[in-house]
Amino acid sequence: MKMNLIQTKDVDAKFKSYPKHIKPKMLALRNLILETANEIGIAELEETLKWGEPSYLTSKGSTLRIDWKEKTPNQYAMYFKCTSKLVSSFKEVFGDLFQYENNRAILFDLQDKIPYKELKKCIAVTLQYHKLKNEPLLGL
Repeated sequence: MKMNLIQTKDVDAKFKSYPKHIKPKMLALRNLILETANEIGIAELEETLKWGEPSYLTSKGSTLRIDWKEKTPNQYAMYFKCTSKLVSSFKEVFGDLFQYENNRAILFDLQDKIPYKELKKCIAVTLQYHKLKNEPLLGL
C-alpha cells in the first residue's frame, strides 16, 4: 500500500528558502521521514508548516518538525512535542549518540554523520506515538 502524502503548498517554498548548503540536509531529513512513514505502513501523512517549520502529522502519531535557523547557522534539528516521552526515551535508549536540546529536539551539526538507522527508529515511534506511548521506552 502506497502512503498518501498530503502536502500544503507553502512547504515547497520553505524548502526552496533554505541556504544552498542547508537545503540538501533538510531534504535528507524529509526523505528519511517519508521513507520511514512508508516502511511502517502509515496510510496518510500530512506535510505542512507549523511555526514556519516543515511538520509531519499522522492520526496516530505525535507532530514531528524539522528546521534550520539563522541564529544557529551551524546546526539544524528535528523537533518533537516537548510534553511527550519521546526525547527522554531516545536519551535512555541511544545515550549520547545524538545531541539533544532538552526534551524537544535532536540537534545535528552541519558536519555530523547522521546515524540513519537509529534516527529512523526515533521517527517511527514519533509517527506511531499514540499507539506506543504506554510501552516501556516506547518499544524502542
